[in-house]
Amino acid sequence: MTRGKQKIEAQKKNAEKNQKNKGSQFEARAVALKVICPICKVQLANQNQLGDHYSSKHPKEKPPSNSE
Repeated sequence: MTRGKQKIEAQKKNAEKNQKNKGSQFEARAVALKVICPICKVQLANQNQLGDHYSSKHPKEKPPSNSE
């Protein structure tokens, strides 16, 4: 029976460890998304994605420069 008790304790320990890692990622997402499209207000990670976004979603518009 010793192994059964060790197994239960290991399961509880792993459950506690995994519980701390899970959760909302809203904060991490907000930190990563720093560039905002001025037309549709979509948040993007960097200027390269903004250029791709403009070419696919706003083809008639000119993307803003990198200094903005």
